[in-house]
Amino acid sequence: MEDSPTVKWKHSFVFLISILIFLFFLHSQISPNLLLNHHLHLRVKKWPQLPLRFRSDGTFKILQVADMHFGAGILTRCKDVLPSEFHHCSDLNTTQFLRRMIQAEKPDFIAFTGDNIFGPSTADAAESLLRAFSPVLESGLPWAAVLGNHDQESTMTREELMFFISLMDYSVSQTNPVAKNPNHANGSFISDIDGFGNYDLSVYGAPGSALANSSILNLYFIDSGDRETVGGKQTYGWIKESQLRWLQDVSQRLQGKNQDIDYTIGASPPALAFFHIPIQEVVQLYYQKIVGEFQEAVACSSVNSGVLQTLVSMGDVKAVFIGHDHKNDFCGNLEGIWFCYGGGFGYHAYGRAGWPRRARVILAELQKGDKAWMGVERIKTWKRLDDEMLSKIDEQVLWEVPPPR
Repeated sequence: MEDSPTVKWKHSFVFLISILIFLFFLHSQISPNLLLNHHLHLRVKKWPQLPLRFRSDGTFKILQVADMHFGAGILTRCKDVLPSEFHHCSDLNTTQFLRRMIQAEKPDFIAFTGDNIFGPSTADAAESLLRAFSPVLESGLPWAAVLGNHDQESTMTREELMFFISLMDYSVSQTNPVAKNPNHANGSFISDIDGFGNYDLSVYGAPGSALANSSILNLYFIDSGDRETVGGKQTYGWIKESQLRWLQDVSQRLQGKNQDIDYTIGASPPALAFFHIPIQEVVQLYYQKIVGEFQEAVACSSVNSGVLQTLVSMGDVKAVFIGHDHKNDFCGNLEGIWFCYGGGFGYHAYGRAGWPRRARVILAELQKGDKAWMGVERIKTWKRLDDEMLSKIDEQVLWEVPPPR
């Protein structure tokens, strides 16, 4: 005798429920072991308030941090400090100095000019970067970085380092420049350029002014490399021809884009450049008038790629900010462009015992119009020492709009 349709339906239902119970049990017991990242949570990068722009009081302040040489935190000891300072001195002194500078100067933007970490002193480059930049991450301020010659000497390549830095909270750094010309797909990354960390940033006019939607100060970040071999001999890296072509294209585009805007009388938007390794011509400043101290030989590349001539021909770069030589903290003028060392910032970097670690501050000021702020009128700089008073030294004017004739 055959089962009735009702009995068949009940049997099918029980069978289906049994399968579902079995699958649920299988999922609960096995899937946690198959999902390698089941404890990880999706995290969205925090962005600063953009675009970069001048304050309502007509100023824009940049803090330059050169050569932190961060290692493994409290376990990494200081170099070249007084015997009385050594026992309790570590990377944490660098962290504290950065916090003090942020609190004292209240910058609008922070520029890290390379050797942010010291690769040989850390077994985890990513962890070292997170610790090194922790004060700026806590502050919520926009910041950007280039690499030096020691950053990649740990567990990450230069490309990986810049990509990681670009993903960090409040960072506006870029791994490669974004195409903004007809030769590349608009919005794509330019790949035919040497190095990692070549990009430009724009600073807009004060809120409520006629230039609030216009770039009135441009910032160029350039990868100066690490070490290379030339003619069988090792030398420091240098800025390559492809980078200089990109820089010229960016400068021409920005100056052409804004040529019809009235910034100030007789002035187009100025620019500042940031990279790590000094160029050969900086050696000449030993025989010229400088502001600051020239205490060690300039450790530059044996190759002169024409950086100075390129910057002079562009016409918009008024000052260049470099690092690498920790015991030099001077500014000197080469063919109308100021080249300024940041001075050694980090306590795990070499220095000179009794010579305080230091940081450079750059202040751009707008010209006051009849009714509102106009373009940049003046660019000044000074340094602060990591002493009890955060002493301010060597204040100077780097550039200002020439008076009308």
